[in-house]
Amino acid sequence: MRLEKRKMKNMRKIMNGDSIDKTLSRLSHEIIERNENLNELVLIGIKSRGDIIAKRIAEKIKSFSKIDIPVGALDISFYRDDVSLKIPKVIQPSDIGFDINGKNVILIDDVLFTGRSIRSAIDALLDFGRPAKVQLLVLVDRGHKELPIHADYVGKNIPTSLKEEVKIKVKEIDGEDSVNVEVVGKE
Repeated sequence: MRLEKRKMKNMRKIMNGDSIDKTLSRLSHEIIERNENLNELVLIGIKSRGDIIAKRIAEKIKSFSKIDIPVGALDISFYRDDVSLKIPKVIQPSDIGFDINGKNVILIDDVLFTGRSIRSAIDALLDFGRPAKVQLLVLVDRGHKELPIHADYVGKNIPTSLKEEVKIKVKEIDGEDSVNVEVVGKE
């Protein structure tokens, strides 16, 4: 019980299910506003939570515009620059069942941190074809970039220290929707 209290003290909830849903609605409207031809648009989420966010955004875009946007899932495990340091526990194959050549791709991830995962995702994406344009959407941008990567669509900017982690939970995997910041080291 004492460990549980300490863990709760080191964690703060930033977003709940309702605020995540409202944020995804706003991001969906931004996508519609910024992309003239939605028929040329595809969404590709980075596994394992970006793909879930991508599906939710596609559903919202369809409810707002009546246009069905193709959605794919991208596994970046073997494109990471640290793959030799940590072998992925589970390989989740990419699932992109449509042509991305000449399409406007919105790459979707849960958290933008150093930018290294996004660099890996772009490398992986280009193995599937040559899009006309690639945009980036993230639910949370926490800062601390090591590469010159900027998100076109940001759900929430959450300034963090390097001793904190942003934990995204989605009900499809975790049973609930939330964004939490947890201290993982001593301040």
